[in-house]
Amino acid sequence: MASPWLLLAILLLLPLFFIFLRKKQNSQTKTKNHPPGPPPLPFIGNLHQLGVLPHQSLCQLSKKYGPVMLIKLGRVPTVIISSSEAAKDLFKNHDLSSCSRPSLTGTGKLSYNYLDIAFTPYGDYWREMRKICVLELFSAKRVQSFKSVREEEVSLLIESISSSISSSGSCFSPVDMSEKLLILTCNITCRVAFGTSFQESGLGQERFQEVIHEGLAMLGSFCFADLFPYYLGWIGDKISGLHGRLERNFQEFDGFYQKIIDDHIQKDGRKDQEQEDIIDVLLGLEKSQRENFGSAFQFSKDHIKAILMNIFLAGVDTGAITLVWAMAELIRNPRVMKKAQQEIRTSINKDKTIVSETDIENLEYLKMVVKETLRLHPPGTLLIPRETMSQFSLNGHEIYPKTRIQVNVWAIGKDPNIWRNPNEFCPERFSANPNFDFKGDSYEMLPFGGGRRGCPGITMGLATVELALANLLFCFDWKLGDGMKIEDLNMEEAPGLTVYKKEPLLLVPIKYQLPA
Repeated sequence: MASPWLLLAILLLLPLFFIFLRKKQNSQTKTKNHPPGPPPLPFIGNLHQLGVLPHQSLCQLSKKYGPVMLIKLGRVPTVIISSSEAAKDLFKNHDLSSCSRPSLTGTGKLSYNYLDIAFTPYGDYWREMRKICVLELFSAKRVQSFKSVREEEVSLLIESISSSISSSGSCFSPVDMSEKLLILTCNITCRVAFGTSFQESGLGQERFQEVIHEGLAMLGSFCFADLFPYYLGWIGDKISGLHGRLERNFQEFDGFYQKIIDDHIQKDGRKDQEQEDIIDVLLGLEKSQRENFGSAFQFSKDHIKAILMNIFLAGVDTGAITLVWAMAELIRNPRVMKKAQQEIRTSINKDKTIVSETDIENLEYLKMVVKETLRLHPPGTLLIPRETMSQFSLNGHEIYPKTRIQVNVWAIGKDPNIWRNPNEFCPERFSANPNFDFKGDSYEMLPFGGGRRGCPGITMGLATVELALANLLFCFDWKLGDGMKIEDLNMEEAPGLTVYKKEPLLLVPIKYQLPA
């Protein structure tokens, strides 16, 4: 039996041991020169501080801890970038060191074990896949080849809205623009990718939208397995039901993709090059086994499905979100709407009843409206997380390998050090710098990311947004429903991988009468 004096000595020495251990940990932290950040709790880290809308919570924390801030998500060290200067340093000087992707449960499952472009880790495979996308899928020539699809679908949208207007020029009830614009981007994306509208996809309209939103939720969810040790993570995801939801969503998407691919194979492709959709292009690549893949690379149906996942989920949701926010901001700012409408209506020939893509180039103020919308309401408020591959210094702090990095583009777009009256919707702010863009070279706003992992589909996405917005403003005047005031319009955000307007946008269209 142990001596009572020995037990007493142990009890007295234990506090000293823990004090020594804490000092040693603090000393190591100082030596490693980590970025500052809020103190993490045991086991969960800073998860409790993310809130319902993480981009807003992280923006508030960065005001206290700085533009390069370290937090812990469970066991995972994560650096949050919240200023244009830090983002510029990251993308210009340390892009290669930080351009990989973390292996996450949701992205791994829906990308067929990282056979896509957006979520696959950096390396030879990613370089080859991105080359395919840039040259074959998102080139200027390919985007232009789908011009007729975009114009036809926008015309159908205008016809659909016009059908709700009586012969007297008034609308019987408000139109749900959130639904209308999601249908528009669904149809354009499906026709570009699959050669068929989503109504012909085999899924009903309501179910189709549910599958899309569930897929985005799975990509943006915090899985226990991604944040905690494997045995705890697996149990947590099982108990929460996330594992089952992810599997069901994957199976539904997989069946949808397989059906579309089988239909294309049965049709034996199209001979008219301009009518090729993206599946035709990808099936052609699979068949030819292009020389730049190398003999070890086998392009399969799963590769096609993984790329379709990127195009589908990115193309449908982000375009609709941007259009809804743009219309909401224009309703709240009648001066801006009137100015945009005047530009469009005076620039278009009087014999035209709809705006074509060739007209868009002359609509400079419209382009500024889109830029201002993306500044205030970037669809992806936090860029897809990166993972560092080597050590580097950022803003005077050391960033170590296997650290996740997320850029808070929402915070950068509202930074008062960059933007005067940052919460005000003022497209004229871009007139002082007409060459300012959001393609990754102007770090004051980065809705499409930057560096090697910037979105390759910018041109395709902007073409849809600009064409649709121009026609909505050209063909109709807009107002809120009876009895509703501008200040009553709810601009609250809904959480997710992409941040959309929480309440549907209900607007009353009034048919614009062309002057005689």
